[in-house]
Amino acid sequence: MSSNVRPESMARITTPELANAFIEEQVAEVRAQVGDKKVLLALSGGVDSSVVAALLIKAIGKQLVCVHVNHGLMRKGESEQVIEVFGKALDANLIYIDATDRFLDLLKDVSDPETKRKIIGNEFIKVFDEESAKLEGISFLAQGTIYPDILESDGVKAHHNVGGLPEDMEMELVEPVKLLFKDEVRVVGEALGLPHAMVYRQPFPGPGLGVRCLGAITRDRLHALREADAILREEFDNCGLAEKVWQYFIAVPDFKSVGVRDGKRYEGWPAIIRAVNTTDAMTATIEEIPYSVLHHITDRITHEVEGINRVLLDLTPKPIGTIEWE
Repeated sequence: MSSNVRPESMARITTPELANAFIEEQVAEVRAQVGDKKVLLALSGGVDSSVVAALLIKAIGKQLVCVHVNHGLMRKGESEQVIEVFGKALDANLIYIDATDRFLDLLKDVSDPETKRKIIGNEFIKVFDEESAKLEGISFLAQGTIYPDILESDGVKAHHNVGGLPEDMEMELVEPVKLLFKDEVRVVGEALGLPHAMVYRQPFPGPGLGVRCLGAITRDRLHALREADAILREEFDNCGLAEKVWQYFIAVPDFKSVGVRDGKRYEGWPAIIRAVNTTDAMTATIEEIPYSVLHHITDRITHEVEGINRVLLDLTPKPIGTIEWE
């Protein structure tokens, strides 16, 4: 199955049995392709790159070198989960780079969303390149390309995992899940024993919280956003909304309003809740959240998160509003 066209005869992977058969087949193909050489993977912690990592660890073990770059814009606990699952549980050959300061220094005072995205994307490739230059004998580059990426772009998406690959990178690609749809990748991930929360992780933009900390990113507002987002996710887990809603997150804009805390005036940012359902990300509908849940989330965020004094709910479908704010 080396062509980029999904064969008509290929059954959809819906059960653990089908997933295991797929894993066995891919393990054999990867071993045949790679031999005794090394493979490099940018491991974001997202569903696709995580499943590819687990599959390749099963196939070639320490011949796979995973590089996880923490750009400081991850959600709460995500980089820690990558280290826990891959570094410890799966004993992967994992290189972890905390580049938080490097990214946030570059983003200081940058408010234009497109410029922010470019800075984050370009710097990510730079950090990844610097790390790969230190490694020797890498002949292959693994990517978490999935079938919709190929359909959308007739090739590898410009921002996919490692982004636009440098021209002089003489590496052959290893793309074991490129003929699978997202739901199939998840079934394979579960069969490989990855944690449910990792396999069913929501779509998360490449620039991470960088496009949800609206306007110019400051460390204090980024911290408030990360904490508020963690509360939203925890409460959606608790009330059973997590599995029903396709994407839910907090955005924090760059303005303050007056409030009251401990009997004193208190200026803080608003946290905006966005919760949408979609099948194709082209259109999206608003998930109805019970008021009791909203009140509880509001109470927790405004009492537990330093710097936030209001919680707002975004009721705009797509179209007219896009899913992300920036």
